[in-house]
Amino acid sequence: MNPQTRIAVPPCAEAGAPSPITATGRPLKWGVIATGGIASKVTADIALLEDAVLHAVSSRSAESAAAFAERFGFATSYGNDGDVAGYQRLVDDPDVDVVYITTPHGQHYDVAKAALTGGKHVLCEKPFTINAVEAEELAALAAERGLFMMEAVWTRFLPSVNRAWEIIHAGELGDIRWVQGDLGFAAPEDPTSRLWDPKAGGGALLDLTVYPLTWALGSLGFPDSVSAVGTLNDDGVDLQAAVTLSYGNGAYAQLSSSFIASCPGQATVCGSEGWLKTGGGPLHNPRELTINAGPDKVRVEHFEQVGAGYTYELREVTRCIQEGLTESPTMPISDTLRTMHLLDDVRAQIGLRYANDDA
Repeated sequence: MNPQTRIAVPPCAEAGAPSPITATGRPLKWGVIATGGIASKVTADIALLEDAVLHAVSSRSAESAAAFAERFGFATSYGNDGDVAGYQRLVDDPDVDVVYITTPHGQHYDVAKAALTGGKHVLCEKPFTINAVEAEELAALAAERGLFMMEAVWTRFLPSVNRAWEIIHAGELGDIRWVQGDLGFAAPEDPTSRLWDPKAGGGALLDLTVYPLTWALGSLGFPDSVSAVGTLNDDGVDLQAAVTLSYGNGAYAQLSSSFIASCPGQATVCGSEGWLKTGGGPLHNPRELTINAGPDKVRVEHFEQVGAGYTYELREVTRCIQEGLTESPTMPISDTLRTMHLLDDVRAQIGLRYANDDA
């Protein structure tokens, strides 16, 4: 692998780094858009940061926003008011510095565009948008406004994952030849759930594949070619997909995502001299690494984390904004754009389309 394609280690994951909750500069006032499960998990970690202020939360429902605000201690909350969406009211709040977007995928583009137009820095849940066209428009707008923007691929910032990159790129496993990653669970089919709603961008591919893909990108970089197969239901939502990434040096990565099969959720990186496997949790948040660097050279490394693990990503967002950066070296916009193009390619191969594609 070309060293220039290695994912940059964030300061919060470097050896000897202080706790990610430790302040790195002026306090930032956060706005959280939407109040679902992931919003609750990440907000709890935002609250741990010494230089984070929970200022505002929005939801379509004023009652939901107010309950969320009371639960976590936000200063204010916004719901829909007539024709004005709750998220628009939040981004119009002059006291908000940075927004965290947790809406369903199909709404990411509209919400992020409103936030950038309103002068707010943006952390947006994955997948960043539905397609590459939307992502490129947001990237151009952020650049034009000089605002920070990042896709919330929190796995890139974890100490355990960055330790894996260190082992891989130090050559301990030899030349990397094959990467495997899977993530899936048997989700009850429910047309009212965002997971199964085509308008929300439902389906296993966009919801899950970024995590196995992260292991491929961290080990081998972006591929030279992509092939994929997938299964769609009658509503056109993908139930599962299998993606193969091919590299010019003969290496491969095989990535699987599923809403109809329970998977181990592991990543395995195999080289000419040994292999590495995640454990102690799913591949997007491993608490241990098993390293086999040859006969009688097997060890297991264990990792502790602060909060639920989102604190590392949040520290990087905070640091970058405090230092006037418009993107993170660890999760640059260019990687997000290349990822969205890759997913567009996969969707074309398996016949997966969304309403956003026709907008």
